[in-house]
Amino acid sequence: MIPEKDTLKKSDIKILVVDDREDNLFSIETVLEKDNYTIVKANSGRAALKILLKEYDFSLILMDVQMPDLNGFETATIIYERDKLKGIPIIFITAHNHEEEYIFKGYRMGAVDYIYKPVNQELLRAKVGVFVELYRKNRQLVVHEKKLLTANRSLQKEIEERKISEEKIKVLNKQLIANNAHLLAINEELDRFAYVASHDLQEPLRKIMVFSDKILSKQDNQSEVEKYLKKIVGSSQRMQSLINDLLEFSRHTVQTDDFVNINLNELVKEAMLELEIEIEKNNAQITIDDLPVIWAIPPLIRQLFYNLISNAIKFRKKDTVLAINISAEKIKNHLNANYYRLSVSDNGIGFDPAYADDIFVIFKRLHSYHEYQGSGVGLSICKKIVDKHNGFIRAIGKPGEGATFIVELPEVQPLPETS
Repeated sequence: MIPEKDTLKKSDIKILVVDDREDNLFSIETVLEKDNYTIVKANSGRAALKILLKEYDFSLILMDVQMPDLNGFETATIIYERDKLKGIPIIFITAHNHEEEYIFKGYRMGAVDYIYKPVNQELLRAKVGVFVELYRKNRQLVVHEKKLLTANRSLQKEIEERKISEEKIKVLNKQLIANNAHLLAINEELDRFAYVASHDLQEPLRKIMVFSDKILSKQDNQSEVEKYLKKIVGSSQRMQSLINDLLEFSRHTVQTDDFVNINLNELVKEAMLELEIEIEKNNAQITIDDLPVIWAIPPLIRQLFYNLISNAIKFRKKDTVLAINISAEKIKNHLNANYYRLSVSDNGIGFDPAYADDIFVIFKRLHSYHEYQGSGVGLSICKKIVDKHNGFIRAIGKPGEGATFIVELPEVQPLPETS
C-alpha cells in the first residue's frame, strides 16, 4: 500500500507494465528505472488481472494492445469493472500508428493516452511523469481530505462534548441555585432560632431571676411572695412551651412505612380531646363535616389539626362566641390527580392578607406574645407537616373577619423514586 503522506518518493510510485513480449517489458523497465519508479511486470492480460486482484495501488498501467488470449482493450474493460481499479489511468502501447478506429476504441475502453511503437524513450518518460504527478497530487488531495475529515470529526466531537458540558453546567448551576436557596432558607431559620434562643428564651429567664430577687427581698410579705411565685411559674411555663415547640418542629423525620390509611374524623376528635380544657374554657363551638379517608401519618396529621384549632382559639374575639368549622371536598390537581381540600375556618380576629405567607414562617409573629401567647412555631409546624405529605397549605383572612386555613393533601401518596 502507498503510505498516506503529503510527499511521495518516486520509489512509492508503482507502475504496472503489461506486454506479452519479454524484450518490450525489459525495454520499458530500463527506461523508467532512471526515475526510480517501482515497476511491476505482467506478460499477459490474465497475469495483469491476477496481480490487480491483490494490488490496486498502482499510479499507472502501461498496456500493449496486441496480446494473445486477452488483448489490451478486453483487459482494460475487465479492469474497469472493479470499483477499486476505476481510478487507475491506462496508457495503451500500440503499433497501429494514429489509426482512428483504434484510438476511438481505446478511449471508449477507458484509456487516457497512447504511446506508439517504436517507443520514444523521452516521450515515454515525459508522459509517465505527467500521470505520476497527477497521481501524486491526487494522493495529496486524498490525504488532505482525510485529515480534514478527521479534523472535522474531532471538531464535531469537541462541539458535542462542549454541548454536553454546557448542559451539565446548566444542570449544576440549577442545582447550585436550588441549594443556595435552600441554604439561605436554612440560614434564615437558624437566624430566627438564634433570635429565639437569645431573646425569647432569655426573656422568661430574666423574669424568673427578677422575681426570685423580689421574693428574697419580700420574704416577710406573703401576698407579694405569692404574686411573684405565680409570675415565675408563668415564665417557666412559657419557656417550657417554647422548648417543646422547637423540639416538635425539628424532630420529625418521615419514612414510607409511616403512611397508613386513616380516617381524618378520628384524628380531629383526638386533637379536640387534647384541647378539651381550652375548648370548654373558651366555649368554642366546633362543627365538623364528614371528613375523608386518606393515606397519611396519623401523629403528624393529629398535630396539624391540634395546631390549627389551637390557633383559632388563641386568636378569638374576646366578645364573640368562637365558631370553628372543619370541612373537606375532593378535587383534581393540575395533573388530574385526586386531592382533598381541608378547610379550618373561624370567626376570630383574622389577619391582614399581606401577611398570608409570613404566618407560616417559623418564629414569625404578627402580634406580641403579651397580646396573644405562643412561640410563633405552631403554623410553621403545620406547613412542615403538609410538606411531608406532599401537600399545600395557605391562609385567607381579613382583619376582624376571621381566618380560613386551607390544606390540600393527596388521596394516595406517590411512591418514592428508586435509583
